[in-house]
Amino acid sequence: MESYQTWFGEGPELSVLRILGLFDRPADEKVLDALLTPPAIRDLTESLIELRPTERRAILARLRRARLLAGEDPRNPGQLDTHPLVREYFGEQLRSQRPDVWKECNRRLFHYYRANAPQLPDTSRDMEPLFLAVISGCNAGLFREALHEVYILRIQRGDASFAANVLGARGALASVLVYFFKNLRWDSPLETGQDEQTLTADDHVFILAQAAINLTVTRGMGAPEPRMCYERVESLCRSVNRPALLYSALIGKWRYRLTNGKLSEAIQAAEQVYAVAQEQNDVALLTGAYNALACTTYCLGDFEKARQYATDGAQIWRSALVHSPVQEVDAPVVSCLFHRSLSEWHLEEIAPCHEAMAEAISLAKELNDMAALANAIYNSGLLAQFEGNVSQAGRSASEVIELSTRHNLPFWLTLGSILHGWVCSVSGEPVEGISWIERGIEDYRAHGSTLGLPCFLALKAEALFAANRSSEALEAIREAEKVVERFEVWSWSAELHRFRAVFLTAVDAEETQIETSFAEAIRIAKKQKSVSLATRAEASYAEYHRQKTSGSEGRGFRLPLW
Repeated sequence: MESYQTWFGEGPELSVLRILGLFDRPADEKVLDALLTPPAIRDLTESLIELRPTERRAILARLRRARLLAGEDPRNPGQLDTHPLVREYFGEQLRSQRPDVWKECNRRLFHYYRANAPQLPDTSRDMEPLFLAVISGCNAGLFREALHEVYILRIQRGDASFAANVLGARGALASVLVYFFKNLRWDSPLETGQDEQTLTADDHVFILAQAAINLTVTRGMGAPEPRMCYERVESLCRSVNRPALLYSALIGKWRYRLTNGKLSEAIQAAEQVYAVAQEQNDVALLTGAYNALACTTYCLGDFEKARQYATDGAQIWRSALVHSPVQEVDAPVVSCLFHRSLSEWHLEEIAPCHEAMAEAISLAKELNDMAALANAIYNSGLLAQFEGNVSQAGRSASEVIELSTRHNLPFWLTLGSILHGWVCSVSGEPVEGISWIERGIEDYRAHGSTLGLPCFLALKAEALFAANRSSEALEAIREAEKVVERFEVWSWSAELHRFRAVFLTAVDAEETQIETSFAEAIRIAKKQKSVSLATRAEASYAEYHRQKTSGSEGRGFRLPLW
Protein backbone atom coordinates (compact mmCIF):
# COMPACT_ATOMS: atom_id res chain seq x y z
CA MET A 1 0.00 0.00 0.00
CA GLU A 2 2.86 2.37 0.80
CA SER A 3 4.37 1.84 -2.64
CA TYR A 4 1.06 2.66 -4.33
CA GLN A 5 0.79 5.76 -2.16
CA THR A 6 4.28 6.88 -3.22
CA TRP A 7 3.46 6.14 -6.86
CA PHE A 8 0.22 8.18 -6.90
CA GLY A 9 1.54 10.95 -4.66
CA GLU A 10 -0.97 13.30 -3.03
CA GLY A 11 -3.19 13.26 -6.10
CA PRO A 12 -6.86 12.54 -6.80
CA GLU A 13 -6.30 8.75 -6.95
CA LEU A 14 -5.18 8.70 -3.33
CA SER A 15 -8.16 10.86 -2.36
CA VAL A 16 -10.52 8.32 -3.94
CA LEU A 17 -8.90 5.46 -1.99
CA ARG A 18 -9.17 7.40 1.27
CA ILE A 19 -12.83 8.13 0.60
CA LEU A 20 -13.49 4.43 -0.03
CA GLY A 21 -11.80 3.77 3.32
CA LEU A 22 -14.78 5.44 4.99
CA PHE A 23 -17.01 2.48 4.04
CA ASP A 24 -17.14 -1.20 4.94
CA ARG A 25 -19.05 -2.04 1.73
CA PRO A 26 -19.33 -0.84 -1.89
CA ALA A 27 -19.90 2.91 -2.00
CA ASP A 28 -22.89 4.22 -3.95
CA GLU A 29 -22.26 7.22 -6.21
CA LYS A 30 -25.07 9.16 -4.51
CA VAL A 31 -23.28 8.79 -1.20
CA LEU A 32 -20.04 9.87 -2.81
CA ASP A 33 -21.78 12.97 -4.20
CA ALA A 34 -22.59 13.99 -0.60
CA LEU A 35 -18.86 13.97 0.13
CA LEU A 36 -17.91 15.75 -3.09
CA THR A 37 -20.44 18.57 -2.72
CA PRO A 38 -18.84 22.02 -2.17
CA PRO A 39 -17.34 23.31 -0.03
CA ALA A 40 -14.41 20.95 -0.42
CA ILE A 41 -13.22 18.93 2.51
CA ARG A 42 -9.74 20.26 3.16
CA ASP A 43 -6.88 17.80 2.44
CA LEU A 44 -9.23 15.34 0.78
CA THR A 45 -11.66 16.46 -1.90
CA GLU A 46 -10.08 19.66 -3.31
CA SER A 47 -8.63 17.70 -6.24
CA LEU A 48 -11.93 15.97 -7.02
CA ILE A 49 -14.89 18.33 -6.78
CA GLU A 50 -14.09 20.41 -9.87
CA LEU A 51 -13.18 17.50 -12.15
CA ARG A 52 -15.26 16.90 -15.28
CA PRO A 53 -16.99 13.49 -15.58
CA THR A 54 -14.45 12.32 -18.17
CA GLU A 55 -11.58 13.20 -15.83
CA ARG A 56 -13.21 11.31 -12.94
CA ARG A 57 -13.67 8.25 -15.15
CA ALA A 58 -10.00 8.40 -16.14
CA ILE A 59 -8.95 8.39 -12.46
CA LEU A 60 -11.17 5.39 -11.77
CA ALA A 61 -9.74 3.60 -14.81
CA ARG A 62 -6.19 4.09 -13.52
CA LEU A 63 -7.17 2.63 -10.15
CA ARG A 64 -8.79 -0.35 -11.86
CA ARG A 65 -5.69 -0.98 -13.96
CA ALA A 66 -3.67 -0.95 -10.74
CA ARG A 67 -6.17 -3.48 -9.31
CA LEU A 68 -6.95 -1.13 -6.43
CA LEU A 69 -10.54 -0.71 -7.57
CA ALA A 70 -12.93 -3.49 -8.57
CA GLY A 71 -14.34 -3.60 -12.07
CA GLU A 72 -17.75 -2.12 -12.75
CA ASP A 73 -20.63 -4.34 -11.62
CA PRO A 74 -23.40 -4.28 -14.28
CA ARG A 75 -25.91 -5.39 -11.64
CA ASN A 76 -25.02 -2.40 -9.44
CA PRO A 77 -24.10 0.47 -11.73
CA GLY A 78 -22.59 3.49 -10.06
CA GLN A 79 -21.02 1.60 -7.18
CA LEU A 80 -17.32 1.67 -6.34
CA ASP A 81 -15.73 -1.22 -4.51
CA THR A 82 -12.25 -2.23 -3.45
CA HIS A 83 -10.56 -4.98 -1.46
CA PRO A 84 -11.26 -4.86 2.33
CA LEU A 85 -7.51 -4.53 3.01
CA VAL A 86 -7.38 -1.43 0.82
CA ARG A 87 -10.37 0.06 2.63
CA GLU A 88 -8.87 -0.76 6.01
CA TYR A 89 -5.45 0.67 5.19
CA PHE A 90 -6.57 4.00 3.76
CA GLY A 91 -9.51 4.37 6.13
CA GLU A 92 -7.30 3.90 9.20
CA GLN A 93 -4.80 6.34 7.71
CA LEU A 94 -7.53 8.95 7.36
CA ARG A 95 -8.88 8.31 10.87
CA SER A 96 -5.54 8.38 12.69
CA GLN A 97 -3.56 10.94 10.68
CA ARG A 98 -6.34 13.34 9.65
CA PRO A 99 -8.98 13.11 12.40
CA ASP A 100 -10.64 16.42 11.47
CA VAL A 101 -11.09 15.20 7.87
CA TRP A 102 -12.40 11.85 9.14
CA LYS A 103 -14.98 13.59 11.32
CA GLU A 104 -16.13 15.98 8.60
CA CYS A 105 -16.62 13.10 6.16
CA ASN A 106 -18.65 11.19 8.74
CA ARG A 107 -20.65 14.30 9.61
CA ARG A 108 -21.72 14.58 5.97
CA LEU A 109 -22.49 10.86 5.80
CA PHE A 110 -24.58 11.12 8.98
CA HIS A 111 -26.75 13.87 7.52
CA TYR A 112 -27.00 12.07 4.17
CA TYR A 113 -28.15 8.75 5.63
CA ARG A 114 -30.51 10.40 8.11
CA ALA A 115 -32.15 12.51 5.40
CA ASN A 116 -32.44 9.77 2.77
CA ALA A 117 -33.76 6.92 4.93
CA PRO A 118 -37.53 6.42 5.31
CA GLN A 119 -38.73 8.25 8.40
CA LEU A 120 -39.92 5.03 10.08
CA PRO A 121 -38.65 2.04 8.08
CA ASP A 122 -40.68 -1.17 8.30
CA THR A 123 -38.10 -3.63 6.93
CA SER A 124 -34.50 -4.50 7.78
CA ARG A 125 -33.41 -3.40 4.30
CA ASP A 126 -35.00 0.04 4.68
CA MET A 127 -33.59 0.31 8.22
CA GLU A 128 -29.99 -0.10 6.99
CA PRO A 129 -29.38 3.64 6.22
CA LEU A 130 -30.37 4.51 9.80
CA PHE A 131 -27.88 1.98 11.17
CA LEU A 132 -25.24 3.62 8.97
CA ALA A 133 -26.35 7.05 10.18
CA VAL A 134 -25.71 6.08 13.81
CA ILE A 135 -22.28 4.66 12.94
CA SER A 136 -21.32 7.77 10.95
CA GLY A 137 -22.71 10.03 13.67
CA CYS A 138 -20.57 8.35 16.33
CA ASN A 139 -17.49 8.55 14.08
CA ALA A 140 -18.21 12.27 13.66
CA GLY A 141 -18.58 12.82 17.41
CA LEU A 142 -22.33 13.50 17.06
CA PHE A 143 -23.14 11.07 19.85
CA ARG A 144 -26.24 12.74 21.28
CA GLU A 145 -27.85 13.33 17.88
CA ALA A 146 -27.10 9.78 16.76
CA LEU A 147 -28.57 8.33 19.95
CA HIS A 148 -31.69 10.44 20.45
CA GLU A 149 -32.66 11.51 16.93
CA VAL A 150 -31.88 8.29 15.11
CA TYR A 151 -31.38 5.26 17.38
CA ILE A 152 -34.12 5.94 19.93
CA LEU A 153 -36.59 7.91 17.82
CA ARG A 154 -36.43 6.11 14.46
CA ILE A 155 -34.71 2.74 14.92
CA GLN A 156 -36.23 1.60 18.21
CA ARG A 157 -39.22 4.00 18.11
CA GLY A 158 -38.98 4.87 21.77
CA ASP A 159 -40.16 2.15 24.13
CA ALA A 160 -41.49 0.01 21.26
CA SER A 161 -38.04 -1.55 20.63
CA PHE A 162 -39.16 -1.88 17.01
CA ALA A 163 -35.89 -2.99 15.39
CA ALA A 164 -35.27 -5.52 18.16
CA ASN A 165 -38.71 -7.01 18.71
CA VAL A 166 -40.41 -6.62 15.34
CA LEU A 167 -37.51 -6.87 12.90
CA GLY A 168 -35.39 -9.15 15.11
CA ALA A 169 -32.31 -7.09 14.21
CA ARG A 170 -30.44 -7.83 17.44
CA GLY A 171 -27.12 -8.50 15.72
CA ALA A 172 -27.31 -5.28 13.72
CA LEU A 173 -28.19 -3.30 16.85
CA ALA A 174 -25.17 -4.69 18.70
CA SER A 175 -22.96 -3.82 15.72
CA VAL A 176 -24.25 -0.24 15.84
CA LEU A 177 -24.08 0.22 19.62
CA VAL A 178 -20.40 -0.71 19.81
CA TYR A 179 -19.61 2.62 18.10
CA PHE A 180 -20.61 4.41 21.31
CA PHE A 181 -17.70 2.63 23.05
CA LYS A 182 -14.10 3.82 22.83
CA ASN A 183 -11.96 1.79 20.44
CA LEU A 184 -15.08 -0.20 19.49
CA ARG A 185 -14.53 -2.52 22.48
CA TRP A 186 -17.26 -3.60 24.88
CA ASP A 187 -14.84 -3.51 27.82
CA SER A 188 -13.85 0.11 27.07
CA PRO A 189 -15.51 3.22 28.54
CA LEU A 190 -18.29 4.87 26.59
CA GLU A 191 -17.58 7.98 24.56
CA THR A 192 -18.63 11.19 26.27
CA GLY A 193 -18.88 13.70 23.41
CA GLN A 194 -18.31 17.44 23.66
CA ASP A 195 -20.55 20.46 24.25
CA GLU A 196 -24.09 19.79 23.02
CA GLN A 197 -23.11 16.27 21.91
CA THR A 198 -22.18 15.19 25.44
CA LEU A 199 -23.82 11.96 26.56
CA THR A 200 -25.38 12.16 30.01
CA ALA A 201 -25.21 9.51 32.74
CA ASP A 202 -28.75 8.51 31.75
CA ASP A 203 -27.58 8.08 28.15
CA HIS A 204 -24.74 5.84 29.32
CA VAL A 205 -27.11 3.68 31.34
CA PHE A 206 -29.45 3.35 28.35
CA ILE A 207 -26.67 2.43 25.90
CA LEU A 208 -25.19 -0.14 28.29
CA ALA A 209 -28.59 -1.71 28.91
CA GLN A 210 -29.32 -1.87 25.18
CA ALA A 211 -25.89 -3.37 24.47
CA ALA A 212 -26.29 -5.94 27.24
CA ILE A 213 -29.64 -7.24 26.08
CA ASN A 214 -28.68 -7.47 22.40
CA LEU A 215 -25.39 -9.17 23.24
CA THR A 216 -27.25 -11.62 25.47
CA VAL A 217 -29.53 -12.66 22.62
CA THR A 218 -26.81 -12.86 19.97
CA ARG A 219 -23.85 -14.22 21.97
CA GLY A 220 -25.57 -16.29 24.62
CA MET A 221 -26.74 -15.86 28.20
CA GLY A 222 -23.37 -16.84 29.66
CA ALA A 223 -21.21 -14.61 27.42
CA PRO A 224 -18.85 -12.23 29.29
CA GLU A 225 -19.64 -9.10 27.22
CA PRO A 226 -23.27 -8.65 28.38
CA ARG A 227 -22.21 -9.44 31.95
CA MET A 228 -19.69 -6.55 31.85
CA CYS A 229 -22.35 -4.20 30.50
CA TYR A 230 -24.91 -5.23 33.14
CA GLU A 231 -22.39 -4.73 35.96
CA ARG A 232 -21.72 -1.20 34.77
CA VAL A 233 -25.46 -0.53 34.44
CA GLU A 234 -26.02 -1.63 38.03
CA SER A 235 -23.27 0.68 39.29
CA LEU A 236 -24.53 3.69 37.30
CA CYS A 237 -28.21 3.10 38.11
CA ARG A 238 -27.61 3.42 41.82
CA SER A 239 -26.08 6.86 41.24
CA VAL A 240 -28.68 8.21 38.77
CA ASN A 241 -31.79 6.72 40.45
CA ARG A 242 -33.12 4.73 37.50
CA PRO A 243 -35.02 1.86 39.18
CA ALA A 244 -36.36 0.40 35.92
CA LEU A 245 -32.87 0.07 34.48
CA LEU A 246 -31.57 -1.13 37.85
CA TYR A 247 -34.09 -3.93 37.49
CA SER A 248 -32.70 -4.61 34.01
CA ALA A 249 -29.15 -4.79 35.38
CA LEU A 250 -30.18 -7.13 38.20
CA ILE A 251 -32.05 -9.35 35.73
CA GLY A 252 -28.86 -9.49 33.68
CA LYS A 253 -26.84 -10.47 36.76
CA TRP A 254 -29.45 -13.12 37.64
CA ARG A 255 -29.44 -14.51 34.11
CA TYR A 256 -25.65 -14.79 34.06
CA ARG A 257 -25.56 -16.56 37.43
CA LEU A 258 -28.39 -18.84 36.36
CA THR A 259 -26.66 -19.95 33.19
CA ASN A 260 -23.05 -19.88 34.34
CA GLY A 261 -22.92 -20.14 38.13
CA LYS A 262 -24.32 -21.86 41.18
CA LEU A 263 -28.09 -21.80 41.48
CA SER A 264 -27.84 -20.83 45.16
CA GLU A 265 -26.29 -17.57 43.92
CA ALA A 266 -28.89 -17.26 41.16
CA ILE A 267 -31.79 -17.50 43.63
CA GLN A 268 -30.22 -14.68 45.69
CA ALA A 269 -30.00 -12.57 42.53
CA ALA A 270 -33.65 -13.40 41.71
CA GLU A 271 -34.67 -12.26 45.19
CA GLN A 272 -32.83 -8.96 44.59
CA VAL A 273 -34.82 -8.51 41.39
CA TYR A 274 -38.06 -9.21 43.27
CA ALA A 275 -37.18 -6.66 45.98
CA VAL A 276 -36.64 -3.89 43.39
CA ALA A 277 -39.83 -4.81 41.51
CA GLN A 278 -41.86 -4.88 44.72
CA GLU A 279 -40.45 -1.53 45.82
CA GLN A 280 -41.55 0.00 42.50
CA ASN A 281 -44.89 -1.86 42.63
CA ASP A 282 -44.67 -2.22 38.85
CA VAL A 283 -46.68 -5.04 37.26
CA ALA A 284 -44.24 -5.59 34.38
CA LEU A 285 -41.22 -5.68 36.68
CA LEU A 286 -43.02 -8.02 39.09
CA THR A 287 -43.79 -10.38 36.20
CA GLY A 288 -40.09 -10.48 35.38
CA ALA A 289 -39.20 -11.03 39.03
CA TYR A 290 -41.65 -13.93 39.38
CA ASN A 291 -40.21 -15.43 36.21
CA ALA A 292 -36.68 -15.24 37.67
CA LEU A 293 -37.89 -16.97 40.83
CA ALA A 294 -39.87 -19.60 38.87
CA CYS A 295 -37.02 -20.45 36.51
CA THR A 296 -34.45 -20.73 39.31
CA THR A 297 -36.58 -22.80 41.67
CA TYR A 298 -37.52 -25.10 38.78
CA CYS A 299 -33.83 -25.73 38.01
CA LEU A 300 -33.23 -26.30 41.73
CA GLY A 301 -35.82 -29.08 41.57
CA ASP A 302 -38.53 -27.40 43.65
CA PHE A 303 -41.30 -27.93 41.10
CA GLU A 304 -44.17 -27.07 43.40
CA LYS A 305 -42.71 -23.69 44.33
CA ALA A 306 -41.74 -23.04 40.70
CA ARG A 307 -45.32 -23.69 39.59
CA GLN A 308 -46.60 -21.19 42.16
CA TYR A 309 -44.14 -18.45 41.18
CA ALA A 310 -44.88 -18.99 37.49
CA THR A 311 -48.63 -18.89 38.11
CA ASP A 312 -48.31 -15.67 40.12
CA GLY A 313 -46.21 -14.07 37.37
CA ALA A 314 -48.73 -14.91 34.64
CA GLN A 315 -51.68 -13.78 36.76
CA ILE A 316 -50.18 -10.43 37.70
CA TRP A 317 -49.33 -9.77 34.05
CA ARG A 318 -52.91 -10.53 32.99
CA SER A 319 -54.23 -8.20 35.69
CA ALA A 320 -52.90 -5.13 33.90
CA LEU A 321 -51.50 -6.10 30.46
CA VAL A 322 -49.07 -3.19 30.66
CA HIS A 323 -46.05 -2.48 28.48
CA SER A 324 -42.75 -3.13 30.25
CA PRO A 325 -40.66 0.01 30.95
CA VAL A 326 -37.52 -2.00 30.13
CA GLN A 327 -36.54 -4.13 27.18
CA GLU A 328 -36.30 -7.85 28.00
CA VAL A 329 -34.35 -10.68 26.36
CA ASP A 330 -37.72 -12.35 25.90
CA ALA A 331 -41.19 -11.75 27.35
CA PRO A 332 -41.16 -12.88 31.03
CA VAL A 333 -44.83 -13.85 30.94
CA VAL A 334 -44.10 -16.38 28.17
CA SER A 335 -41.33 -17.91 30.29
CA CYS A 336 -43.69 -18.00 33.29
CA LEU A 337 -46.20 -19.98 31.25
CA PHE A 338 -43.82 -22.64 29.98
CA HIS A 339 -42.16 -23.02 33.40
CA ARG A 340 -45.62 -23.53 34.83
CA SER A 341 -46.19 -26.14 32.13
CA LEU A 342 -42.96 -28.03 32.86
CA SER A 343 -43.61 -27.89 36.60
CA GLU A 344 -47.13 -29.26 36.13
CA TRP A 345 -45.72 -32.15 34.11
CA HIS A 346 -43.56 -33.12 37.08
CA LEU A 347 -46.60 -32.82 39.36
CA GLU A 348 -48.49 -35.04 36.88
CA GLU A 349 -51.07 -32.39 36.05
CA ILE A 350 -50.92 -33.26 32.38
CA ALA A 351 -53.94 -31.43 30.90
CA PRO A 352 -53.11 -28.04 32.48
CA CYS A 353 -49.47 -28.62 31.54
CA HIS A 354 -50.27 -28.80 27.81
CA GLU A 355 -52.69 -25.88 28.03
CA ALA A 356 -50.03 -23.65 29.60
CA MET A 357 -47.44 -24.61 26.96
CA ALA A 358 -49.87 -23.88 24.12
CA GLU A 359 -50.70 -20.53 25.72
CA ALA A 360 -46.97 -19.68 25.99
CA ILE A 361 -46.47 -20.24 22.26
CA SER A 362 -49.66 -18.40 21.33
CA LEU A 363 -48.79 -15.40 23.50
CA ALA A 364 -45.24 -15.18 22.12
CA LYS A 365 -46.72 -14.99 18.62
CA GLU A 366 -49.24 -12.38 19.73
CA LEU A 367 -46.47 -10.26 21.27
CA ASN A 368 -44.39 -10.72 18.10
CA ASP A 369 -41.41 -11.60 20.30
CA MET A 370 -39.21 -13.94 18.26
CA ALA A 371 -36.77 -14.78 21.08
CA ALA A 372 -39.69 -15.63 23.39
CA LEU A 373 -41.28 -17.69 20.62
CA ALA A 374 -38.06 -19.66 20.02
CA ASN A 375 -37.79 -20.21 23.78
CA ALA A 376 -41.38 -21.42 24.07
CA ILE A 377 -41.20 -23.74 21.05
CA TYR A 378 -37.92 -25.23 22.28
CA ASN A 379 -39.47 -25.91 25.70
CA SER A 380 -42.51 -27.48 24.04
CA GLY A 381 -40.02 -29.82 22.36
CA LEU A 382 -38.38 -30.50 25.72
CA LEU A 383 -41.80 -31.34 27.16
CA ALA A 384 -42.36 -33.73 24.25
CA GLN A 385 -38.98 -35.31 25.02
CA PHE A 386 -40.03 -35.73 28.67
CA GLU A 387 -43.07 -37.64 27.43
CA GLY A 388 -41.20 -39.65 24.81
CA ASN A 389 -43.24 -37.99 22.05
CA VAL A 390 -40.62 -38.17 19.31
CA SER A 391 -42.73 -36.79 16.46
CA GLN A 392 -43.74 -33.68 18.44
CA ALA A 393 -40.16 -33.14 19.61
CA GLY A 394 -39.06 -33.36 15.96
CA ARG A 395 -41.58 -30.74 14.88
CA SER A 396 -40.51 -28.41 17.68
CA ALA A 397 -36.81 -28.85 16.86
CA SER A 398 -37.43 -28.05 13.18
CA GLU A 399 -39.46 -24.95 14.05
CA VAL A 400 -36.79 -23.65 16.43
CA ILE A 401 -34.03 -24.20 13.86
CA GLU A 402 -36.02 -22.45 11.13
CA LEU A 403 -37.09 -19.54 13.34
CA SER A 404 -33.59 -19.05 14.80
CA THR A 405 -31.99 -19.11 11.37
CA ARG A 406 -34.49 -16.59 9.97
CA HIS A 407 -34.16 -14.17 12.90
CA ASN A 408 -30.46 -14.66 13.72
CA LEU A 409 -30.90 -16.27 17.14
CA PRO A 410 -27.76 -18.41 17.41
CA PHE A 411 -28.33 -19.46 21.03
CA TRP A 412 -31.72 -20.98 20.23
CA LEU A 413 -30.36 -22.47 17.02
CA THR A 414 -27.90 -24.40 19.16
CA LEU A 415 -30.64 -25.71 21.45
CA GLY A 416 -32.85 -26.66 18.52
CA SER A 417 -29.95 -28.56 16.94
CA ILE A 418 -29.38 -30.59 20.13
CA LEU A 419 -33.06 -31.50 20.31
CA HIS A 420 -32.97 -32.47 16.62
CA GLY A 421 -30.03 -34.74 17.39
CA TRP A 422 -32.03 -36.53 20.09
CA VAL A 423 -34.90 -37.03 17.65
CA CYS A 424 -32.54 -38.56 15.07
CA SER A 425 -30.94 -40.85 17.64
CA VAL A 426 -34.20 -42.36 18.89
CA SER A 427 -35.61 -42.56 15.34
CA GLY A 428 -33.06 -45.11 14.16
CA GLU A 429 -30.25 -42.73 13.15
CA PRO A 430 -28.04 -42.69 16.27
CA VAL A 431 -24.78 -41.84 14.47
CA GLU A 432 -26.24 -38.71 12.89
CA GLY A 433 -28.04 -37.88 16.12
CA ILE A 434 -24.89 -38.13 18.24
CA SER A 435 -23.08 -35.87 15.78
CA TRP A 436 -25.79 -33.20 16.03
CA ILE A 437 -25.83 -33.39 19.83
CA GLU A 438 -22.05 -33.22 20.20
CA ARG A 439 -21.77 -30.22 17.86
CA GLY A 440 -24.60 -28.55 19.73
CA ILE A 441 -22.97 -29.11 23.12
CA GLU A 442 -19.71 -27.69 21.78
CA ASP A 443 -21.54 -24.59 20.51
CA TYR A 444 -23.44 -24.28 23.79
CA ARG A 445 -20.20 -24.30 25.77
CA ALA A 446 -18.85 -21.66 23.38
CA HIS A 447 -21.77 -19.42 24.39
CA GLY A 448 -20.37 -19.61 27.94
CA SER A 449 -23.37 -21.45 29.40
CA THR A 450 -23.53 -24.43 31.74
CA LEU A 451 -27.15 -24.62 32.96
CA GLY A 452 -28.40 -26.85 30.16
CA LEU A 453 -25.45 -29.26 30.16
CA PRO A 454 -27.06 -31.92 32.42
CA CYS A 455 -30.02 -32.08 30.03
CA PHE A 456 -27.89 -32.15 26.89
CA LEU A 457 -25.47 -34.73 28.28
CA ALA A 458 -28.46 -36.88 29.26
CA LEU A 459 -29.73 -36.64 25.68
CA LYS A 460 -26.26 -37.59 24.45
CA ALA A 461 -26.19 -40.56 26.84
CA GLU A 462 -29.55 -41.73 25.53
CA ALA A 463 -28.27 -41.45 21.96
CA LEU A 464 -25.16 -43.45 22.83
CA PHE A 465 -27.31 -46.08 24.52
CA ALA A 466 -29.44 -46.32 21.35
CA ALA A 467 -26.20 -46.96 19.43
CA ASN A 468 -25.28 -49.83 21.83
CA ARG A 469 -22.47 -47.76 23.36
CA SER A 470 -23.55 -48.15 26.98
CA SER A 471 -20.08 -47.60 28.52
CA GLU A 472 -19.81 -44.23 26.76
CA ALA A 473 -23.37 -43.43 27.84
CA LEU A 474 -22.29 -43.97 31.46
CA GLU A 475 -19.38 -41.56 30.91
CA ALA A 476 -21.82 -38.90 29.67
CA ILE A 477 -23.96 -39.45 32.78
CA ARG A 478 -20.91 -39.08 35.06
CA GLU A 479 -20.05 -35.80 33.34
CA ALA A 480 -23.63 -34.58 33.74
CA GLU A 481 -23.63 -35.48 37.45
CA LYS A 482 -20.45 -33.44 37.99
CA VAL A 483 -22.18 -30.42 36.44
CA VAL A 484 -25.24 -30.99 38.64
CA GLU A 485 -23.08 -31.11 41.77
CA ARG A 486 -20.99 -28.10 40.86
CA PHE A 487 -23.81 -25.81 39.69
CA GLU A 488 -26.69 -27.29 41.75
CA VAL A 489 -28.97 -28.10 38.82
CA TRP A 490 -30.94 -30.57 40.97
CA SER A 491 -33.90 -30.78 38.57
CA TRP A 492 -32.00 -33.44 36.58
CA SER A 493 -30.75 -35.54 39.52
CA ALA A 494 -33.50 -38.16 39.60
CA GLU A 495 -33.45 -38.83 35.86
CA LEU A 496 -29.64 -39.07 35.78
CA HIS A 497 -29.72 -41.72 38.53
CA ARG A 498 -32.39 -43.67 36.60
CA PHE A 499 -30.32 -43.50 33.41
CA ARG A 500 -27.25 -44.63 35.35
CA ALA A 501 -29.15 -47.68 36.66
CA VAL A 502 -30.36 -48.62 33.17
CA PHE A 503 -26.89 -48.28 31.66
CA LEU A 504 -25.26 -50.20 34.53
CA THR A 505 -27.70 -53.01 33.85
CA ALA A 506 -26.63 -53.08 30.19
CA VAL A 507 -22.92 -53.46 31.09
CA ASP A 508 -23.65 -56.18 33.70
CA ALA A 509 -22.49 -54.05 36.66
CA GLU A 510 -22.75 -55.20 40.26
CA GLU A 511 -26.30 -55.50 41.53
CA THR A 512 -25.62 -53.20 44.49
CA GLN A 513 -24.65 -50.38 42.13
CA ILE A 514 -27.82 -50.86 40.09
CA GLU A 515 -30.04 -51.07 43.16
CA THR A 516 -28.44 -47.96 44.67
CA SER A 517 -28.98 -45.92 41.52
CA PHE A 518 -32.62 -46.93 41.22
CA ALA A 519 -33.19 -46.19 44.92
CA GLU A 520 -31.65 -42.71 44.54
CA ALA A 521 -33.76 -41.96 41.46
CA ILE A 522 -36.96 -42.84 43.34
CA ARG A 523 -35.90 -41.04 46.55
CA ILE A 524 -34.96 -37.78 44.81
CA ALA A 525 -38.07 -37.76 42.60
CA LYS A 526 -40.31 -38.19 45.65
CA LYS A 527 -38.41 -35.56 47.62
CA GLN A 528 -38.89 -33.11 44.75
CA LYS A 529 -42.56 -34.15 44.50
CA SER A 530 -42.06 -35.09 40.85
CA VAL A 531 -44.81 -37.67 40.51
CA SER A 532 -43.92 -38.24 36.85
CA LEU A 533 -40.26 -39.00 37.52
CA ALA A 534 -41.03 -41.13 40.56
CA THR A 535 -43.52 -43.19 38.56
CA ARG A 536 -41.01 -43.59 35.72
CA ALA A 537 -38.17 -44.62 38.06
CA GLU A 538 -40.40 -47.15 39.84
CA ALA A 539 -41.50 -48.61 36.49
CA SER A 540 -37.88 -48.98 35.33
CA TYR A 541 -36.99 -50.62 38.66
CA ALA A 542 -39.90 -53.04 38.39
CA GLU A 543 -38.88 -53.94 34.83
CA TYR A 544 -35.35 -54.55 36.02
CA HIS A 545 -36.58 -57.05 38.61
CA ARG A 546 -38.95 -58.69 36.11
CA GLN A 547 -36.17 -59.29 33.59
CA LYS A 548 -33.71 -60.36 36.29
CA THR A 549 -36.07 -63.00 37.66
CA SER A 550 -37.09 -64.23 34.22
CA GLY A 551 -33.70 -65.76 33.51
CA SER A 552 -31.50 -62.82 32.50
CA GLU A 553 -29.48 -62.82 35.71
CA GLY A 554 -25.75 -63.18 35.26
CA ARG A 555 -25.51 -61.32 31.99
CA GLY A 556 -26.14 -57.77 30.93
CA PHE A 557 -29.57 -56.98 29.55
CA ARG A 558 -31.18 -53.83 28.18
CA LEU A 559 -34.00 -52.02 29.91
CA PRO A 560 -36.20 -49.62 27.94
CA LEU A 561 -35.68 -45.95 28.82
CA TRP A 562 -39.33 -45.14 28.20
